[in-house]
Amino acid sequence: MSAGSISRLPKDIFQTIFEKSPGSLLVAADPPCFTIIAASDTYLAITSSERDAIVGKSFFESFPDDESFEDENSARKVFTRVIGTRQKIDVPNYRFDVLNPETKQREAHYWSCCNTPIFDDNNDVAYVLNTVVDISEEVRATEAAIENENRLRLAADAAALGTWELNLKDMNFIYSPRLVEIFGYPAEVAIALNDIREQVNADDMQNIVIKSYHEALINGKYLYEVRIYWPDGSLHWIKVQGIVVNNEKKAPIVMLGTVLDITESKSDEIRKNDFIAMASHELKTPLTSLKAYIQLLSKKLDHANDSFISTALSKANYQVNKMTDLIHGFLDLSRLEPGKLKLKVQFFEMNKLIRDIVAESVATNPTHVIEFQSQDMITVAADREKIGQVVSNFLSNAAKYSERGSKITITSRKIDGNIEVKVTDEGIGIKPKHQERLFQRFYRVENEKMKNVSGFGIGLYLSSEIIQRHSGKIGVESAEDKGSTFYFSLPLPS
Repeated sequence: MSAGSISRLPKDIFQTIFEKSPGSLLVAADPPCFTIIAASDTYLAITSSERDAIVGKSFFESFPDDESFEDENSARKVFTRVIGTRQKIDVPNYRFDVLNPETKQREAHYWSCCNTPIFDDNNDVAYVLNTVVDISEEVRATEAAIENENRLRLAADAAALGTWELNLKDMNFIYSPRLVEIFGYPAEVAIALNDIREQVNADDMQNIVIKSYHEALINGKYLYEVRIYWPDGSLHWIKVQGIVVNNEKKAPIVMLGTVLDITESKSDEIRKNDFIAMASHELKTPLTSLKAYIQLLSKKLDHANDSFISTALSKANYQVNKMTDLIHGFLDLSRLEPGKLKLKVQFFEMNKLIRDIVAESVATNPTHVIEFQSQDMITVAADREKIGQVVSNFLSNAAKYSERGSKITITSRKIDGNIEVKVTDEGIGIKPKHQERLFQRFYRVENEKMKNVSGFGIGLYLSSEIIQRHSGKIGVESAEDKGSTFYFSLPLPS
């Protein structure tokens, strides 16, 4: 549009068209005044202005520039450049304070501005068409996001967390300086994803990292602890936690995560486990001797016909067996570090194992009615002793947390290429808030109903570790005062 074409339009038609246009202001190319010729309704609305108050006046009389403001994007300098260059100039983010009619205070607003020269018949710049869009909300949202990001970064730095982001399409790897330090380098060193992967212990990489990566693509989250080696060869431990972000088609596109150096706490844990292992091992010898003496006494006094002695020896033998099981549990706990807990995998018939454990449980502690429901023979490939330990632990827990004389039901069945074993009791049940933590180390549910139940909270943790190392699944279904069902599943040999 030229000035000539504008002049050829009837004035009232031009004015009507312009006033209904979106966010536009027409100023004369008469520096330094830049007289306002026309303003659209939208422009007036977003600048809280009245047409009669601004039309015919200098732009800077209506919208004064800050004299001390030397920004190249100030209105005066932009209008002058439009005239001088005869080119359209865009200002994507320009701050201009607007008077709030309610509070009578000027408030910061941000605009996206387009400034277009309009020429007359002599091809001179006659007007500047200033078109604006209020982007204040977008700018504030961006500033809030930046502020939140800075707070998050400060929180991560305070917690000594390294952060990272992995684009699953191009494998672009973005990370914080703290992550570099966790892997043993100065913060300013640039590292690649393959570099830090090579620092992970080979066994942990294969058995934990790769497995967790593929599981995260399915369930959307991951959490694991692995060993890494610094460039100087020293061993360290890290904890990795994060989520997977999907697109609108539910396809994974980005992984976000944090890394924490847990070397110190892990070293304390290893030292504690070593002490437990040493103490438990030393306790085994006198306990074995005590058990042998009790058995000798039982045989010696077998014909004494003294019910008190017989009962006392039976109870003593039962307590020795409990202590033996506890020591074996502590020994297994100390072996759970990577590479220490060895599985002796063999083929065996699961239902026979369960029947043997039930028979032993009834003989040593006949306080409950145990019912075993099974299908035909089910052969598995696993560590028979350790799987038996899991079943025994489930049975022991069922007896501990249910009334004497109540029924405990065990079932085993084939399902989707797995064997599933369930132990169901009629006991006190477990609240949902406790169920997720039952398989954590040393976790025990503390309430009035359980105050007289003994234990260290390691049985279910050991069971969970044993099942997971067999590539199986373990869990619980329970409702308070309605009993519980503990279950595990193992993949069947193909």
